Amino acid sequence: MQRQLLKIQSLALMAALMCALPTVEILAQSRSVEVTLPSPRTLARSGLLRSWWGQATINPSRDTVRHLVADEENVFVQTTAGVMTAFDAENGRKLWAVQLGRNDQISYPAVTNKDLVLIAVGMRVHALDRTTGERRWDLELDRHPSTSPHVDDNFVYIGAIDGSVYAYDLRKIHQLFNENLLPQWTNVALAWRFRATREITSAPISNGRVLSFASRDRSLYTVSCDKREIVFQFESDAPASAPLAENQNAIFLVAGDYNVYSINLDNGKMIWRHVTNSLVKQPPQIIGDKMYLVSEFGGMYCLDVGSGTLLWTNPRIKSFLAASDKAVYAADEFKHVLILSRENGLVLDDLPLEHFSIHFPNGRTDRMFLCTTSGMIVALREIGNDFPIYHQNPNDRPILPEIAPEGEDADREDSAESDDTESEDSDSETDESDDDTN
Repeated sequence: MQRQLLKIQSLALMAALMCALPTVEILAQSRSVEVTLPSPRTLARSGLLRSWWGQATINPSRDTVRHLVADEENVFVQTTAGVMTAFDAENGRKLWAVQLGRNDQISYPAVTNKDLVLIAVGMRVHALDRTTGERRWDLELDRHPSTSPHVDDNFVYIGAIDGSVYAYDLRKIHQLFNENLLPQWTNVALAWRFRATREITSAPISNGRVLSFASRDRSLYTVSCDKREIVFQFESDAPASAPLAENQNAIFLVAGDYNVYSINLDNGKMIWRHVTNSLVKQPPQIIGDKMYLVSEFGGMYCLDVGSGTLLWTNPRIKSFLAASDKAVYAADEFKHVLILSRENGLVLDDLPLEHFSIHFPNGRTDRMFLCTTSGMIVALREIGNDFPIYHQNPNDRPILPEIAPEGEDADREDSAESDDTESEDSDSETDESDDDTN
């Protein structure tokens, strides 16, 4: 009888604790926000403001943030448990959260196009609707992926540990999905497979005409997107140490021997080469006519994209965050946010935001996205930059409304009325002339 009574009391206590848990979590979160979020006054002194903050779906007692990714429209937080949370990049609205794969399964940073979010987890590539998070289709891979996927208008590409690069036909994928034949009939959608001699080390990148990727065999391969025909093969003295980058004319390869190469996309000839003083693992960021590189011990390099000329260095920098028309934003070894002059790289200001230790190197817009290991994310921007600057895809930027300065509207109305009056007088004169002729 006493054992049953003790059991009942224990169950009652557990139920009470479960009921109280949400309140405890909310209180803990509010205290965390109060302590860690940068204050508006602190940010304003540096010419910044907080656009928004949010909390990704995560179990902080067990999981941590694995990847932080953003594009012009959305921000994605991926955890070690396989949960992905999506936010609106401008207002921070939490759009969705989904589970992909199992706990601690190997995954790679998400990539996007205008409709989809693609994530490689385990032996599958998952495609989600970027607006709703709804599962669109899955691909089952023959080999374990070694990179994030890449998608253009016609194909999905992914590199593998055996040196293969697979290209899947998007049109065929949609057809198979509509017939409920995915992922078991994934190979039917395979357009082609290219095989290098060793593991693919950088995610493929495409301009719609050619596809480029790097292998551990110390080669950069560029092939035609539709037929996998080799356009050129560029060999370096060491494998690539960082993701590839490109602009309209060139592809940029960062090798493990500290060399950075600019290579002509049409013929594979080297345009220029720059040597850093230590290994570069972070992706090169191309903003306008400048390239920003961050090495492990040499800090940040600012190069002229066209010539490779070194414009300035800052040895204090450990990671690139974002860039605007006026400044470059970076972080040092203490996770402080540093504001640099775009002209000479000198530090203009220093913000101690060490709690937000996970950074996304945003080469796509001027927004900064910082995250804690427990999934709290904050978005920062310059005061006055109400609309984001699109660095990579300026033509995709929404058309902004034209607001006339005060007083111009009245002048325009007066001018329009004057034009109408003149038009009426002209019509009247024409009518009278016709009458006289008749």
